[in-house]
Amino acid sequence: MSGMQPTLFTPRVLVPFALVTLVWGSTWIVIKGQLGVVPPSWSVTYRFTVAALVMFAFAALRRERIWIDSRALAFAALLGVAQFTFNFNFVYRAEQHITSGLVAVLFALLIVPNTLLGRALLKTPLEGRFLLGAGIAISGVAMMIIHEYQVAALGASAVILGIVLTLSGVLSASIANVMQGTAFARAQSMTVMIAWAMLFGALADGAFAWITTGPPVLDMRFVYLGGIFYLGVIASAVTFPLYFGIIRAVGPGQAAWSSVLIPIIAMGFSTLLEGYHWSLLSIAGGAVALVGLVIAVAKRPARPSVSGNMVSLPCEEDGGISPR
Repeated sequence: MSGMQPTLFTPRVLVPFALVTLVWGSTWIVIKGQLGVVPPSWSVTYRFTVAALVMFAFAALRRERIWIDSRALAFAALLGVAQFTFNFNFVYRAEQHITSGLVAVLFALLIVPNTLLGRALLKTPLEGRFLLGAGIAISGVAMMIIHEYQVAALGASAVILGIVLTLSGVLSASIANVMQGTAFARAQSMTVMIAWAMLFGALADGAFAWITTGPPVLDMRFVYLGGIFYLGVIASAVTFPLYFGIIRAVGPGQAAWSSVLIPIIAMGFSTLLEGYHWSLLSIAGGAVALVGLVIAVAKRPARPSVSGNMVSLPCEEDGGISPR
């Protein structure tokens, strides 16, 4: 019998998935503290400069080969610009126009392009159960979006611009996610590839920041520098290798479920730290999203098949998307 295809509920996937989701659920509040004195592009630059240094140091401690060939460098550059330049610059700017809660909820839609691009480019199979669960979850996300929009009381132009920027970030992140699911990416060292991608992303961030906002600006307050450390080390150098490992294990579609859970976690942090009040609509939306998750990725029990006098147990199908 062949080995079972892992799903999000497989322990070696579930543990890093839970850690990534919890950490990234906290970043929306931290990112909000990065806005103000320092232009967003410079904050992104500092974050991934720190993250790249940590990743290279980790690779060196593991005695991994740091230098990679030109093809791998080109791949890392594309990955870095998509994930660590476009994605985060769009997100940081979106939070200047709409609430962090609304940005977090909109990012839950990452599951849509991840699933579609994974199917189109990686030929990952789709199950009806996965599509049903995703559809239910998106309905829950829509309920949370409606709630966040109602409480934000923002102008129409600000909301439209914020949504466009957020969805642009979603698409950029999805492209990077699918890149990590390719056979070429799987053949590379995870640590070294991400280190180079973060370095290229930070360089592109710095160039963009200088061109659009001028020379570097730094806020010396502890809350800002502490935020850079947290976002660069914990929320980037620690979590991105874990997240990309999840993509390599179960595919970009299933990995994107973290984006569905993150807004719920973010609202929980906001409840504790900002006095956020849950409405019936937001509670219902979160519950519906969780139901969708369970439907989409729960394992289907294996059914024994009988051939002659031998009874064989086919391996369980994955929860919707599996990398090939």
